[in-house]
Amino acid sequence: MGHLDHAALGWLTPALSYVMACTGAALGLRCTVRALATTGRSRRNWLVTAASAIGTGIWTMHFVAMLGFSVAGTDIRYDVPLTLLSLLVAMVVVCAGVFAVGYGRDRGRALLIGGLTTGLGVASMHYLGMAAVRLHGDVTFDPVLVGLSVLIAVVAATAALWAALNIKSPVAVTIASLIMGAAVSSMHYTGMFAVSVRVTPSGEALPGATAMQFIFPLAVGLGSYLFLTSAFVALSPTAGEREASASAQRPVENIAR
Repeated sequence: MGHLDHAALGWLTPALSYVMACTGAALGLRCTVRALATTGRSRRNWLVTAASAIGTGIWTMHFVAMLGFSVAGTDIRYDVPLTLLSLLVAMVVVCAGVFAVGYGRDRGRALLIGGLTTGLGVASMHYLGMAAVRLHGDVTFDPVLVGLSVLIAVVAATAALWAALNIKSPVAVTIASLIMGAAVSSMHYTGMFAVSVRVTPSGEALPGATAMQFIFPLAVGLGSYLFLTSAFVALSPTAGEREASASAQRPVENIAR
């Protein structure tokens, strides 16, 4: 069996991946709060932004953590199409879950459907990402730990959507985001601890791209998207602020008349 190291670069990758998960969760929660305070096209746009933020945060968290993953006795490469498919799955399934909550009439039912859908999507993204790993050897999974990781993903997703429906203040959103980041990271590392590798030494070149050739630049690009979008959302007025501004302008207009 090959020795697996989940933090070959020290605490840098676990810490940075946690930051990305928290950032995506915080942005997604804030956008969902904005969406629920609006209607029509504006609600749809905020929900799409929320889904892209959560999906991007989860995917970036996974692959930043994977930068620190190594197996003794073999190099590691990544299948590019499968890796991109895992990102698409994260986006689409999270979007379905967020829209279920954003437009559901029965909040309880919408929360259960959205949490289950999003959680299974997160787990699918993780294991698609693992299926994209190429190395000299055979990869197997402990079914008990796999099941536990899926359960954590569903519970974490349901809790995140519940927070989006019930938490409004920035401080509460921050606390919820820190908890959600921890839950997503726990899901990832539970899934990683389920992995075993039987190395078969070989001199053949592995197909695919190295983490630094493909994963790192893509993660940097998506991470930049998260931080820039966070700045945009932070600077955008809330529905309450717009109403207060409109109310303040009415007396001025009446006086001018």
